[in-house]
Amino acid sequence: MIGQSPIRTFIAHAVLILGVLVVAFPIYYVLVASTHSLQTILRPPLPLVPGDQGWANYSTALFGGVGRIGGVAVGTLLFNSTVVALGIAIGKIIISLLSAYAIVFFRFPGRMVFFWLIFITLMLPVEVRILPTYKVMVDLNLIDTYTGLILPLIASATATLLFRQFFMTIPGELVEAARVDGAGPWRFFRDILLPLSRTNIAALFVILFIYGWTQYLWPLLVTNRSDMNTIVIALRKMISFADADTQWHLVMVTCVLAILPPVLVVVLMQRWFVRGLVETEK
Repeated sequence: MIGQSPIRTFIAHAVLILGVLVVAFPIYYVLVASTHSLQTILRPPLPLVPGDQGWANYSTALFGGVGRIGGVAVGTLLFNSTVVALGIAIGKIIISLLSAYAIVFFRFPGRMVFFWLIFITLMLPVEVRILPTYKVMVDLNLIDTYTGLILPLIASATATLLFRQFFMTIPGELVEAARVDGAGPWRFFRDILLPLSRTNIAALFVILFIYGWTQYLWPLLVTNRSDMNTIVIALRKMISFADADTQWHLVMVTCVLAILPPVLVVVLMQRWFVRGLVETEK
């Protein structure tokens, strides 16, 4: 900043660097531990430099299977988590787009009543309605299925509200011009609203993907088979109360692999994510 003294600049940078180190060191520690053998991890102190067991540990976890989670490979868990996270993110965005589009651009009786009913569901998270939701999944034979993992979580009042607020900023002249050009409701939605909503969709996708990836309670209830577990559920099952019964080198590998997809999504979509949060001129 203009007029900032060198001492204040140094202190600000020192605080920022300290904060980064505090956040990054546990991740680095897990990464280093994933390259050492179980014996090395159980014999403290753990070295702070990578070991020579990285390839063996990652190969065993990804393809060989882990005993404490029914011999399922971590690669299967990653696939399950990816399907669930993508299904939740894409499903929430599609439903929220369509519901916000209907509320803003269509005139029908009870339009605002439906909007407020959707808005009220913000006070009803999945933990509140988990018993009736689980009963419905059992009755529909959706236990241990991707549909059962995804379907109860794809409605989003927050995303509907955000899209509604954005759609309300669309000038009425643009709607009239599209109508004069002969654009029907579907064409107007596809050719005009979707391109204008790209940054909002990207920002919400990042948030919702991470939301789906980190789900714990619902996948824990709706999955009984080990091969349908998500990686977050499997991590908890891999840890025993006794250190000797826990394959800590594989736990550390699983931790690293569980972190990578959300980090990749944020890094690859960072520009769109920031634009979607801060851009005001559409």
